Amino acid sequence: EVQLVQSGGGLVQAGRSLRLSCAVSGFTFGDYSIGWFRQAPGKEREQVSCINTRDGTTYYSDSLKDRFTRSSDNAKNTVFLQMNSPRPEDTAVYHCAAMIRCSYSRGEFHRVGLRSDWWGQGTQVTVYA
Repeated sequence: EVQLVQSGGGLVQAGRSLRLSCAVSGFTFGDYSIGWFRQAPGKEREQVSCINTRDGTTYYSDSLKDRFTRSSDNAKNTVFLQMNSPRPEDTAVYHCAAMIRCSYSRGEFHRVGLRSDWWGQGTQVTVYA
């Protein structure tokens, strides 16, 4: 059974860093890509980054690439989303999700094999000024 278990998040002051974790089990870690998504109240879900765990290639949305960084610990089957200098507008529920592969070009993510049952449980991030 594929499982993605998230940790981290919570309440953070603007400008202070925050790291989210997504521990993956049930499939070979290096065979899939892991994306991070967020959904703010009243807004559509958006993808913020993804990482191809096979080679570590990481993609970010253009609006966030200067503040968010991705990394992975393949030995622990875990990917991380480091939120540097978060802002109140980053307040949202953050999810990780597994897919066959992902990439980013021309201002949008391209996803292959994103399944509805390969998602983390979500974690609330609230950034206050």
